[in-house]
Amino acid sequence: MAGHSKWANIRARKGVQDARRGKLFTKSIREIAVAARSGGGDPAHNPRLRVAIDKALDVNMTRETIERAIQRGTGEIEGAHYEEIRYEGYGPGGVAVMVDCQTDNHTRTVGDVRHAFAKHGGHLGTDGSVAYLFKRLGVLHYAPGTNEDKVLAAALEAGAEDVVTGGDGSIEVLTAPESFAAAVEAMTRAGLKPGHAEVTQRAAIDVLLAGEDAEKAWKLIEVLEELDDVQQVYSNAHFPDAVVQQHAG
Repeated sequence: MAGHSKWANIRARKGVQDARRGKLFTKSIREIAVAARSGGGDPAHNPRLRVAIDKALDVNMTRETIERAIQRGTGEIEGAHYEEIRYEGYGPGGVAVMVDCQTDNHTRTVGDVRHAFAKHGGHLGTDGSVAYLFKRLGVLHYAPGTNEDKVLAAALEAGAEDVVTGGDGSIEVLTAPESFAAAVEAMTRAGLKPGHAEVTQRAAIDVLLAGEDAEKAWKLIEVLEELDDVQQVYSNAHFPDAVVQQHAG
C-alpha cells in the first residue's frame, strides 16, 4: 500500500510540531470527551475511547484527568460540548489537505481555518473535494531491526489487513479502523508493542514538493495545527529531507 515510505517524513514533522505546540493534553482531553459522548464511557465497549485513553496515558495524563474528561463527554459533569467537523482544501503545489476539528463554535473555527489557508497559499474546497484521496486505517509502526517474521505471524493472527516493510527496514502493520484497538492489544500480547500506533488518514498517492512550495505547504500545515480547535491535519504532501531537517533543527 502506498504511503509507507514517508513514515520518517511524517514522524519528523509531527514530532517537531507536537513538541513546539505543547497542546497534547488539550487534544487528548477533547478526544476522550468526544469519544465518550459518541460511543459511551466504557472503554471496554468503545474502541475509540480505549485508543484515546491509551494515547493520554502515553503523554502522562493522570487517571483522574481522564475520568473527568469521560464524565464531561457522557454528561455526568458539566463542560464544553464539542462537535466534530472536517474541512478540506488545497495547499501550495496543489497538495490535498484535510483538517479535522473538535469545536464548540463552528463560526470561529471555519474562520480560523479559512484564514490560514488564504494566508499561506491555499484555499478551502467543498466537502468531499479531497477526502476521496485518503483512506482511513490503523497503523502500527515498528522500528528497523524488528523481527519481520515474528511481526508477520502476529499480524496474521491479529487480523491485520497488510504488513509493509519500508526501505529503512521499518515495518508497518495496517488494520481496519474498527480492528485497530484489538490489533494493538494482540500485537502487544505477542511481545510486539508498537513504537507508535494510530488511526489515521493515509493518502494513496503523495505529492513530492520542492522549493518555495515545500516551505509554504509546511507553514500552512504548521499554522493549521497551531489552531486550538484543530485535532489532526492530513495531507498528501511529501517534504524533501532538507526541509524536514531544517525545521527539525
